[in-house]
Amino acid sequence: MEKKQGGALAFFKLEEHGTNVRTEVVAGLVTFVTMAYIIIVNQSILSMTGIPAGAVILATCIAALIGTFMMVLANVPFAQAPGMGLNAFFTFTVCFGLGFSWQQALAMVFICGIINFIITVTNIRKLIIVSIPKELQSSIGVGIGIFIAYIGIKNAGFLSFTIDPGTYIMLGDGNPATTTIIANSSVIPGLVAINSPELIMAVVSIIVMIILVVIEVVGKRLKGAILISIIGTTIIGGFVGLTSVDFSGYMATLSQSFSDLGGVFGESVRAVPSLFADSTKILMVLVTIFAFSLTDTFDTIGTLLGTGRGTKIFTDEEIREVATLKGFKTRLEKALLADSLATSIGSLFGTSNTTTYIESGAGIAAGGRTGLTSVMTCICFAASMFLAPLVLAVPGWATAPALIVVGVFMASALRDIEWSIDNIVTTFPAFLTGVFMAFSYSITTGIAIGFLVFCVTKIASGKVKEIHPVLGIVTILFMLNFLFNALGL
Repeated sequence: MEKKQGGALAFFKLEEHGTNVRTEVVAGLVTFVTMAYIIIVNQSILSMTGIPAGAVILATCIAALIGTFMMVLANVPFAQAPGMGLNAFFTFTVCFGLGFSWQQALAMVFICGIINFIITVTNIRKLIIVSIPKELQSSIGVGIGIFIAYIGIKNAGFLSFTIDPGTYIMLGDGNPATTTIIANSSVIPGLVAINSPELIMAVVSIIVMIILVVIEVVGKRLKGAILISIIGTTIIGGFVGLTSVDFSGYMATLSQSFSDLGGVFGESVRAVPSLFADSTKILMVLVTIFAFSLTDTFDTIGTLLGTGRGTKIFTDEEIREVATLKGFKTRLEKALLADSLATSIGSLFGTSNTTTYIESGAGIAAGGRTGLTSVMTCICFAASMFLAPLVLAVPGWATAPALIVVGVFMASALRDIEWSIDNIVTTFPAFLTGVFMAFSYSITTGIAIGFLVFCVTKIASGKVKEIHPVLGIVTILFMLNFLFNALGL
């Protein structure tokens, strides 16, 4: 029997949550290495708007550090960082498409964070959670499982995409290194030929991880299978020349990055008045902030429910009763509050919306159950500001298998959905929630489609009264968002 923890460790209630220090530390490391890609990817996307690249790297690490530390205070094993999708919306839609400066885009993110904080402290977010039927909650978990596995398959490099001529537009100067291609649904995905060292290593990594996870889960003869696989295959990659670490000139660059960060810090607040200086653009500003807030809110709700419900981090009873409690007493409520604060804080440092990461599921799959997992992730993000070359040496093909394994675990939520013709009113929206979440590469889109189809099936079956009023209102907001997108607002 594990010795009862005292001192600072008592805060995490490890024994109560069926975990221990070693498991939590390993889980925190797994979470970090599976999401560390955001450090370089966020920089590559946001720096296109004119924000200094070094400043974005530091802002990404700092926003992740602060946001994840808030999850430590909530005592949950979730990590936060600037969200993928939201950073692309920031750059390609808000700055390139609508013509706003990066300072104004940061101001919108700052306001979005304030809105999210308000709807959280006024219980609106909690009411939304309670309004989601159990079948849709389960389908959100399944959808995130498919989504995260798809990310893993893509990160491993197994997919190629063919685009028909004349069915795409190019954003940029035509240089492959700086140009983004936006294509329509004529894009056809396919499996690449496994004929490069990187792809062969990706296959090896997946096989190694499956074997180790089976030994851990079935044989009970191993601990930390996911982390062992990631580190082991990365080291093997180094021996065959596929991974390397280069610190040359990095410290000088780091010094300049901190200087650039000083010039970016606070621009999100200073630029707020400029958003409303031109009366002809006020509607566009409000619609954009609405889009930011809607996506941020439901990405978080989807991630918390999808990864926390199946692992009993958040119990069904806690989810049902969350809106009836005053204040922030439960871990779910504290996690919602932590997420609502992170976006505005991140914008102060110069990054797009900070949100709860679905890659937290990798740490949870590795056994993470408390905020001690998040402590380890915080430490890693703090260190990564000074050790970025070492962090970025871990290749996508080494971490991708972890996401695939997590997807398999999360798909187990399928058992909570009654798949029968008699239950078609709920299986329709449940199925489409998961499918659209994965294939549209958006948690929010999957939830929006699920809500819409749920309302349609209830109306068609004459069971309008079974639609929770809050869910009905949110569905209308989603429809307005789709309309705004169609009109180009």
